[in-house]
Amino acid sequence: MSDEQSITSREGGPLMVKGAVPLVRKADVQSEHGEPLTWTTSEELTDKSTYALCRCGASDNKPFCDGSHTAAGFEGADSADGSSYDDRASELGGTGLTVSDDRSICVHAGFCGNRHTNVWKQVAGTDDSMVRLAVINEIEKCPSGALTYRLDGEAEATEPDMPTQIGVIADGPLWVSGSIPVTTSAGVELEARNRVTLCRCGQSSNKPLCDGSHKEAGFADG
Repeated sequence: MSDEQSITSREGGPLMVKGAVPLVRKADVQSEHGEPLTWTTSEELTDKSTYALCRCGASDNKPFCDGSHTAAGFEGADSADGSSYDDRASELGGTGLTVSDDRSICVHAGFCGNRHTNVWKQVAGTDDSMVRLAVINEIEKCPSGALTYRLDGEAEATEPDMPTQIGVIADGPLWVSGSIPVTTSAGVELEARNRVTLCRCGQSSNKPLCDGSHKEAGFADG
Protein backbone atom coordinates (compact mmCIF):
# COMPACT_ATOMS: atom_id res chain seq x y z
CA MET A 1 0.00 0.00 0.00
CA SER A 2 1.28 3.45 -0.89
CA ASP A 3 1.90 5.80 2.02
CA GLU A 4 -0.12 8.37 0.10
CA GLN A 5 -3.29 6.30 0.02
CA SER A 6 -5.93 7.66 2.37
CA ILE A 7 -9.64 8.24 2.92
CA THR A 8 -10.81 11.41 4.64
CA SER A 9 -14.37 12.24 5.63
CA ARG A 10 -15.35 15.87 5.05
CA GLU A 11 -17.85 17.44 7.43
CA GLY A 12 -21.14 17.82 5.59
CA GLY A 13 -19.48 16.48 2.46
CA PRO A 14 -18.05 13.44 0.72
CA LEU A 15 -15.32 10.93 1.41
CA MET A 16 -12.11 12.10 -0.26
CA VAL A 17 -9.95 9.27 -1.56
CA LYS A 18 -6.31 9.85 -2.43
CA GLY A 19 -3.50 7.66 -3.73
CA ALA A 20 -5.09 5.97 -6.76
CA VAL A 21 -7.03 3.46 -4.68
CA PRO A 22 -8.83 1.00 -7.00
CA LEU A 23 -12.63 1.37 -6.81
CA VAL A 24 -14.63 -1.70 -7.85
CA ARG A 25 -18.15 -3.04 -7.66
CA LYS A 26 -18.82 -5.92 -5.26
CA ALA A 27 -21.90 -8.13 -5.09
CA ASP A 28 -22.84 -11.22 -3.18
CA VAL A 29 -23.71 -14.49 -4.89
CA GLN A 30 -26.77 -16.07 -3.29
CA SER A 31 -28.08 -19.60 -3.08
CA GLU A 32 -31.53 -20.65 -4.26
CA HIS A 33 -32.62 -19.92 -0.68
CA GLY A 34 -31.39 -16.32 -0.77
CA GLU A 35 -28.35 -17.07 1.39
CA PRO A 36 -25.09 -15.25 0.51
CA LEU A 37 -22.39 -17.71 -0.52
CA THR A 38 -19.47 -15.67 -1.80
CA TRP A 39 -18.47 -12.30 -3.28
CA THR A 40 -17.89 -11.33 -6.88
CA THR A 41 -15.93 -8.33 -8.16
CA SER A 42 -16.90 -6.61 -11.38
CA GLU A 43 -15.55 -3.58 -13.20
CA GLU A 44 -13.15 -0.99 -11.86
CA LEU A 45 -15.03 2.32 -11.67
CA THR A 46 -12.20 4.83 -11.84
CA ASP A 47 -8.48 5.10 -12.43
CA LYS A 48 -8.16 8.61 -11.01
CA SER A 49 -5.58 9.33 -8.33
CA THR A 50 -8.09 11.38 -6.32
CA TYR A 51 -11.87 11.13 -6.23
CA ALA A 52 -14.85 11.96 -4.02
CA LEU A 53 -17.42 9.38 -2.91
CA CYS A 54 -20.97 10.21 -1.83
CA ARG A 55 -21.80 9.62 1.81
CA CYS A 56 -25.11 11.51 2.02
CA GLY A 57 -27.03 9.00 -0.09
CA ALA A 58 -28.48 11.68 -2.39
CA SER A 59 -26.04 11.74 -5.32
CA ASP A 60 -27.46 10.99 -8.76
CA ASN A 61 -24.04 9.67 -9.74
CA LYS A 62 -23.45 7.08 -7.02
CA PRO A 63 -20.98 6.05 -5.79
CA PHE A 64 -19.42 9.39 -6.72
CA CYS A 65 -20.30 12.71 -5.11
CA ASP A 66 -22.16 15.17 -7.36
CA GLY A 67 -22.59 17.93 -4.77
CA SER A 68 -26.08 16.85 -3.72
CA HIS A 69 -25.08 17.03 -0.04
CA THR A 70 -25.36 20.82 -0.22
CA ALA A 71 -28.96 20.90 -1.48
CA ALA A 72 -29.89 18.05 0.87
CA GLY A 73 -28.53 19.95 3.89
CA PHE A 74 -26.43 16.96 4.84
CA GLU A 75 -24.55 17.54 8.08
CA GLY A 76 -22.91 14.16 8.43
CA ALA A 77 -21.13 14.72 11.72
CA ASP A 78 -18.79 11.81 12.43
CA SER A 79 -19.18 10.09 15.78
CA ALA A 80 -16.72 7.19 15.52
CA ASP A 81 -14.37 7.75 18.44
CA GLY A 82 -11.24 6.01 17.24
CA SER A 83 -11.46 3.17 19.75
CA SER A 84 -9.95 -0.14 18.70
CA TYR A 85 -11.78 -3.27 17.63
CA ASP A 86 -10.39 -5.13 20.64
CA ASP A 87 -11.83 -2.46 22.96
CA ARG A 88 -15.32 -2.89 21.52
CA ALA A 89 -15.52 -6.59 20.71
CA SER A 90 -16.84 -9.43 22.86
CA GLU A 91 -15.24 -12.88 22.85
CA LEU A 92 -17.56 -15.73 21.89
CA GLY A 93 -15.09 -18.51 22.70
CA GLY A 94 -14.31 -21.56 20.59
CA THR A 95 -12.02 -24.60 20.40
CA GLY A 96 -8.84 -24.24 18.38
CA LEU A 97 -9.69 -20.60 17.88
CA THR A 98 -11.34 -17.68 19.65
CA VAL A 99 -14.14 -15.85 17.88
CA SER A 100 -14.76 -12.17 18.60
CA ASP A 101 -17.72 -9.99 17.65
CA ASP A 102 -18.27 -6.23 17.48
CA ARG A 103 -22.00 -5.61 16.88
CA SER A 104 -21.52 -1.85 16.50
CA ILE A 105 -20.00 -2.25 13.03
CA CYS A 106 -22.15 -5.09 11.67
CA VAL A 107 -23.52 -4.30 8.19
CA HIS A 108 -25.88 -7.32 8.02
CA ALA A 109 -24.20 -8.82 4.96
CA GLY A 110 -25.51 -12.20 6.07
CA PHE A 111 -22.46 -14.41 5.57
CA CYS A 112 -22.38 -15.34 9.25
CA GLY A 113 -25.25 -17.81 8.98
CA ASN A 114 -27.72 -19.73 6.87
CA ARG A 115 -31.21 -21.15 7.26
CA HIS A 116 -29.88 -23.92 9.53
CA THR A 117 -27.33 -22.26 11.82
CA ASN A 118 -25.01 -19.31 12.43
CA VAL A 119 -21.61 -18.48 13.86
CA TRP A 120 -22.94 -17.87 17.38
CA LYS A 121 -24.47 -21.36 17.49
CA GLN A 122 -21.50 -23.00 15.78
CA VAL A 123 -18.86 -21.71 18.19
CA ALA A 124 -19.75 -24.35 20.77
CA GLY A 125 -19.09 -27.08 18.21
CA THR A 126 -15.68 -25.93 17.00
CA ASP A 127 -14.00 -28.94 18.64
CA ASP A 128 -15.08 -30.54 15.34
CA SER A 129 -12.62 -29.35 12.69
CA MET A 130 -15.32 -29.26 10.01
CA VAL A 131 -17.42 -26.88 12.10
CA ARG A 132 -14.31 -24.84 12.81
CA LEU A 133 -13.61 -24.62 9.07
CA ALA A 134 -17.18 -23.48 8.40
CA VAL A 135 -16.88 -20.76 11.06
CA ILE A 136 -13.58 -19.55 9.59
CA ASN A 137 -15.06 -19.40 6.08
CA GLU A 138 -18.08 -17.45 7.30
CA ILE A 139 -16.00 -14.97 9.29
CA GLU A 140 -13.55 -14.32 6.45
CA LYS A 141 -16.43 -13.22 4.19
CA CYS A 142 -17.63 -10.60 6.71
CA PRO A 143 -16.87 -7.29 4.92
CA SER A 144 -16.79 -5.08 8.02
CA GLY A 145 -14.64 -7.37 10.13
CA ALA A 146 -17.32 -7.30 12.83
CA LEU A 147 -16.51 -10.98 13.29
CA THR A 148 -12.90 -12.11 13.62
CA TYR A 149 -11.07 -15.19 14.84
CA ARG A 150 -7.74 -15.79 16.52
CA LEU A 151 -6.14 -19.21 16.22
CA ASP A 152 -4.88 -20.82 19.43
CA GLY A 153 -1.30 -19.84 20.11
CA GLU A 154 -1.50 -16.66 18.06
CA ALA A 155 -1.41 -13.19 19.61
CA GLU A 156 -3.35 -11.47 16.81
CA ALA A 157 -6.47 -12.25 14.85
CA THR A 158 -5.95 -14.17 11.62
CA GLU A 159 -7.03 -12.11 8.62
CA PRO A 160 -7.62 -13.21 5.01
CA ASP A 161 -5.35 -11.81 2.31
CA MET A 162 -7.27 -8.96 0.72
CA PRO A 163 -6.47 -6.44 -2.02
CA THR A 164 -5.94 -2.78 -1.26
CA GLN A 165 -9.13 -1.36 -2.74
CA ILE A 166 -12.58 0.09 -2.10
CA GLY A 167 -15.52 -2.11 -3.01
CA VAL A 168 -18.93 -0.58 -3.69
CA ILE A 169 -21.44 -3.09 -2.30
CA ALA A 170 -24.73 -2.99 -4.20
CA ASP A 171 -27.30 -1.06 -2.14
CA GLY A 172 -24.87 -1.13 0.76
CA PRO A 173 -21.71 0.42 2.20
CA LEU A 174 -18.21 0.97 0.91
CA TRP A 175 -16.00 -2.00 1.69
CA VAL A 176 -12.45 -0.79 2.33
CA SER A 177 -9.75 -3.46 2.43
CA GLY A 178 -6.00 -3.47 2.80
CA SER A 179 -5.63 -1.24 5.87
CA ILE A 180 -6.12 2.08 4.07
CA PRO A 181 -6.00 4.93 6.64
CA VAL A 182 -9.41 6.48 7.34
CA THR A 183 -9.71 9.88 9.04
CA THR A 184 -12.97 11.31 10.37
CA SER A 185 -14.18 14.86 9.74
CA ALA A 186 -13.11 15.62 13.31
CA GLY A 187 -9.53 14.66 12.46
CA VAL A 188 -9.60 11.31 14.27
CA GLU A 189 -7.59 8.64 12.47
CA LEU A 190 -9.42 5.36 12.88
CA GLU A 191 -7.68 2.09 13.64
CA ALA A 192 -6.20 0.76 10.40
CA ARG A 193 -7.86 -2.59 9.72
CA ASN A 194 -7.63 -5.14 6.95
CA ARG A 195 -11.37 -4.68 6.30
CA VAL A 196 -13.80 -1.98 7.30
CA THR A 197 -17.07 -0.64 5.89
CA LEU A 198 -17.99 3.02 5.49
CA CYS A 199 -21.48 4.52 5.35
CA ARG A 200 -22.76 5.90 2.05
CA CYS A 201 -26.49 6.17 2.85
CA GLY A 202 -26.09 9.04 5.32
CA GLN A 203 -28.02 7.24 8.06
CA SER A 204 -25.36 5.56 10.19
CA SER A 205 -25.12 6.56 13.84
CA ASN A 206 -21.44 5.65 13.80
CA LYS A 207 -20.19 7.70 10.82
CA PRO A 208 -18.04 7.38 8.88
CA LEU A 209 -18.39 3.69 9.72
CA CYS A 210 -21.43 1.76 8.56
CA ASP A 211 -23.71 0.39 11.28
CA GLY A 212 -26.18 -1.37 8.98
CA SER A 213 -28.70 1.50 8.89
CA HIS A 214 -28.95 1.29 5.08
CA LYS A 215 -31.08 -1.85 5.45
CA GLU A 216 -33.80 -0.16 7.49
CA ALA A 217 -33.54 3.02 5.41
CA GLY A 218 -34.07 1.09 2.18
CA PHE A 219 -30.98 2.62 0.58
CA ALA A 220 -30.60 1.80 -3.11
CA ASP A 221 -28.03 2.69 -5.74
CA GLY A 222 -30.67 3.54 -8.34
